[in-house]
Amino acid sequence: MKVKAIPVAYSLRNLWTRKLTTALTAGGMALVVFVFAAVLMLDAGLRQALVSTGQADNIVVTRRSAGSEVQSGVERTQAALVEAQPEVAVASKETVVLIAQPKRGTRAVSNITVRGLSPAGIGLRPQVRLSAGRMFRPGSTEIVAGRSIAERFAGVGLGERLRFAARDWLVVGVFDSGGSGFDSEIWGDVDQMMQSFRRQAYSSVIARLADSTGFDRLKQRLESDPRLTVDVKRERQFYEEQSAALSGFISILGLTLSVIFSIGAMIGAMITMYAAVAGRTGEIGALRALGFRRRAILVAFLAEALLLAALGWAFGLALASLMQLVQISTMNWQSFGELAFSFTLTPKIVLQSLAFAAAMGFAGGVLPALRAARLSIVDALRAA
Repeated sequence: MKVKAIPVAYSLRNLWTRKLTTALTAGGMALVVFVFAAVLMLDAGLRQALVSTGQADNIVVTRRSAGSEVQSGVERTQAALVEAQPEVAVASKETVVLIAQPKRGTRAVSNITVRGLSPAGIGLRPQVRLSAGRMFRPGSTEIVAGRSIAERFAGVGLGERLRFAARDWLVVGVFDSGGSGFDSEIWGDVDQMMQSFRRQAYSSVIARLADSTGFDRLKQRLESDPRLTVDVKRERQFYEEQSAALSGFISILGLTLSVIFSIGAMIGAMITMYAAVAGRTGEIGALRALGFRRRAILVAFLAEALLLAALGWAFGLALASLMQLVQISTMNWQSFGELAFSFTLTPKIVLQSLAFAAAMGFAGGVLPALRAARLSIVDALRAA
């Protein structure tokens, strides 16, 4: 015998009848979904900013076991050996240091990454475009600033002068790298930077491979060469590792908060559904008398809980999507430099937040739905 299903319109009508409790319960779920989605968007934005910094055919050579370019040192002779490898099409020997600079308005001091590079190094970053001014001239004390640094730090705007390493540097250009980590850097001539900071070794060598299939061969040769103490990584892998510590912290903290808040939302949904069962006992008895089985009652009440969750998901995700208009900056725990990035909403986050909301709705509604399904016809009608 085929089990008759209660129409979805029945569940929708009951939610509409209880507008206030529906709004309060869905609102609680929406806040949890907002926190959950915002955390995932923050992590996605961080990863996108750093991963997009790297190019598929570029490699990064740093001192072995160095956590970042700031901590690395590659001797001039070692850099020359890397540059001379047959797999290397073009290379840029670079130095990376941190300087402290106050922010505009607040005057709070934070670290800025300063990168000395050659004209070849500029060519290795095709995603970088000048948005104002011009590129620095080799051999000069001119610098260009990433868009987010120029906007947020004092003395780094176009035409301004910035003093560090006992020299005055003129900002002649502002560049935009499409939201990558380079937007949080200052660039200048590598030789001038080396002299100013009294560096005898480069921080890294960035190179483009003539053929990307030669990476494994080049990596094995360089890392096994007794004259070298270096690590060789693809540029994208290198920047993925740069985001690991901060990304892990964001994920753990955010998901912990989401789980704690979700417990409250599930309890709220459970209370709402239990109240619905108690207020509609006679209605449940009538449905059973009309031939609807326990399973149909269970599905109907569970559908109400899931519809509540769907409403909460829609409102919560809509609120979270507005966070894409916000850009935040924080210290990258790997390099200790300032890093600006935006919240990023992806299709994966949309599906993850939907699954999270559905899980809350199911957990909050399954027990009340079971209670409704277990009511006997006689007891339900008598209670009415």
